[in-house]
Amino acid sequence: MRRTIIALGLAALLPLGAQAQAPYPERPITMIIAYAAGGGTDTAARTLARFLEKDLGQSVVVVNRAGAGGEIGWSELARAKADGYTIGFTNTPGIVTVPIERQARFKLDDFAPIANIVDDPGGIWVLADSPYRSLAELIEAAKKAPGTLGYGTTGIGSDDHLAMLALERLTGASFLHIPFGGSSQVRTALLSKSLPIAVVNMGEGIADWKQGVLRPLAQLGATRWEATASVPTAKELGFDLVEGSMRGVAAPAGVTRPILDRLAQAVRRAVEDPEFQKAAVQQNLPLRFLGPDAYRAELVALKAQYEKLWAAHPWKE
Repeated sequence: MRRTIIALGLAALLPLGAQAQAPYPERPITMIIAYAAGGGTDTAARTLARFLEKDLGQSVVVVNRAGAGGEIGWSELARAKADGYTIGFTNTPGIVTVPIERQARFKLDDFAPIANIVDDPGGIWVLADSPYRSLAELIEAAKKAPGTLGYGTTGIGSDDHLAMLALERLTGASFLHIPFGGSSQVRTALLSKSLPIAVVNMGEGIADWKQGVLRPLAQLGATRWEATASVPTAKELGFDLVEGSMRGVAAPAGVTRPILDRLAQAVRRAVEDPEFQKAAVQQNLPLRFLGPDAYRAELVALKAQYEKLWAAHPWKE
C-alpha cells in the first residue's frame, strides 16, 4: 500500500506531457463548411461526416459559415484552436486564390491539410442541339465574333472562369464572361438558351448529359474521369489546359502530427468504404484521396501557379 501511494504521488509530480494522454478524440469535432447548406460541398461534407463519426467514435458537427467567396468560413477555421476538434472543408481554387485577390483574413499557411477527397475536373458544356459540335468549332466561332459568345460560370475567379481565361490566352479567342451565383443558375440559363455555353465541373453536368440534355465539348482534368471516359480532355485536343475543383479537409496550422495522421486515416478509411463510394457515385463526386503531405504539396503548387497567373492576368472584372 505504501509503495502504491508513493507511486501515485510521483506520477502527480510529473509534467502533464509525461503522463498518459487520453486517446484522441475524446469529444465531438466541429467541421466548418465555408459555403451554404444544400450545395454540393455541403452535401459531400455531411456524407463524409457520417463516416468519420463511425471511425473516430465521436460526433462530427457540421456548421455552415458561408459568405465572401469562402473567406468567412476559412477565416474562422484559421483562427480556431489547433487541437484537432475543429476541422473544415477546403475548396480550390478559393482556398488559394482569395488571399491572392485581396487582403484576406487567412492565408494558405494558416492551415494543416489533412486529406483531399474530391477532384472534380472542369467541363465546357453546350446544349445537345447546339451548333457547336467540338471545342475547335467553339473557338473558331469566338474568333469570328470576339467578345460576343457568352459563357456562364459560378463566378469571377472560380475554376470555371480561370479555365476560360486560360483558353483565351492559349487560342487568341475572345468570349463574353457571364458570372452566376452557382452552378444551378448556370444550368438554368443554359437550358433556357439565355447563353450558349456553360463552364461547370464535370460532376455538375453529368446528370444532364446522361439524360441527353447537354453535350460536353471537353473535360479539363489531367486525365479522363472514368465516369466520363468518352469525353476528351483539353490536353488531348491540343490545349495545355488543366483546371478543376479539389475538395478536401484541413485543420488549423499547428495541430500535432499524431492528430493530423489520425484524422487523415479516418478520411482514407471513409473514402475506401464501399458505402461511401456508392454515395459518391450518387452525388457524382470524382474521388481522389491525397494524404497530408501530398495534399499540401498540391495546394502549394496551385498557389504558385495562381500567383503567376494573377501577376500576368488578374481575373477581377
